[in-house]
Amino acid sequence: MGTLYLCATPIGNLEDITLRVLRVLKEVDLIAAEDTRNSMKLLNHYDIHTPITSYHEHNKRKKGQILVEKLLEGQDVALITDAGTPGISDPGEDLAVLCHEQGIPVTALPGAAACVTGLTLSGLPSRRFVFEGFLPMDTKERKLCLDRVKEETRTLVFYEAPHRLQRTLEELRQALGGERKAALCRELTKLHETVNRATLEGLIEQMASQPPRGECVLVVEGKDYREIQKEEQEKWEEFTLEEHMAYYESQGYTKKDAMKQVAKDRGVGKRDVYQKLCVKE
Repeated sequence: MGTLYLCATPIGNLEDITLRVLRVLKEVDLIAAEDTRNSMKLLNHYDIHTPITSYHEHNKRKKGQILVEKLLEGQDVALITDAGTPGISDPGEDLAVLCHEQGIPVTALPGAAACVTGLTLSGLPSRRFVFEGFLPMDTKERKLCLDRVKEETRTLVFYEAPHRLQRTLEELRQALGGERKAALCRELTKLHETVNRATLEGLIEQMASQPPRGECVLVVEGKDYREIQKEEQEKWEEFTLEEHMAYYESQGYTKKDAMKQVAKDRGVGKRDVYQKLCVKE
């Protein structure tokens, strides 16, 4: 039985490839590429003459089965994408699943990934982040996705094509607010690499006069915990202190504990709540 190698390739600069990937690309029996014409530039640059076949979104079902059969016969296959790591926003994940279902060994050869490169260049918090990839094209799915990320506190990372960028920025502004900090990264690792840092509102203004070229990585800050806390407090302000106390007492809280929770909900001191309630009594 053969092995499927998920090989990361450069996202721009051809030097961003590991020695291990180069060795494996020369040693495997077959290379499956998203776009054979594009990948041939890389292979020719490194004098790699391994047979190559196409594997992409439009033929993944039929070609996936063919590749699995070759792997079951004992051939080793390297999977590469146009740029970056296979399996991230591309059909590589489907082939990996097919192999796992058939018990075929799968291993990953790490390297370039546009999402991580964009995140580290963005200047936004990178300790906790969520990769959203391309937003769904279906209108309902897209709305659900945007509704979900409204409350996300982690840094958000998106992919977007240049001709759809303006629409995506507009929708994100509507969903998240125009003051969210963001970074638009494009042509990563290439000669004309740019990172535009601004608010979502600012990026919309910039892109209106200078539409970008090339695939983009859009990084947006998550929702601030202080904003969430403020919204929670504002919700409780719709209730009177008596109604707020009654809510917790109905849940089995003692008067003392209910008062403590009311103070916490409203972001005030327990003494303040006590005094206001006593005055009203």
